Amino acid sequence: MIMATECWHKSLVPLMKTIREQMGDKPVYLSFDIDGIDPAFCPGTGTPEIGGLTVIQAMEIVRGCRGLDIIGGDLVEVNPSFDPHGTTAITAANLLFEMLCVLPGVKYY
Repeated sequence: MIMATECWHKSLVPLMKTIREQMGDKPVYLSFDIDGIDPAFCPGTGTPEIGGLTVIQAMEIVRGCRGLDIIGGDLVEVNPSFDPHGTTAITAANLLFEMLCVLPGVKYY
């Protein structure tokens, strides 16, 4: 387990390299909880937590899963009624797109 404070003010690319090495060729189910992102970026969740990830760090996590044997995934905890501007839903949709892009066999340009 990695605590959020360990991710503050830095890229998560090196962390994801370590995670890929630890997972090896085992099947992986990728689940992303939107409330891991700081509510300054994604307020539309039932359990907002300050000090969370930035959107860029969230993208680094998902993109860092390229090469894993991903067998499925989801993105949870989006509550549009708590975000009248829709930024949480837009971020969630983009992260889901990124998740599709790292599935095995998908060409990456």
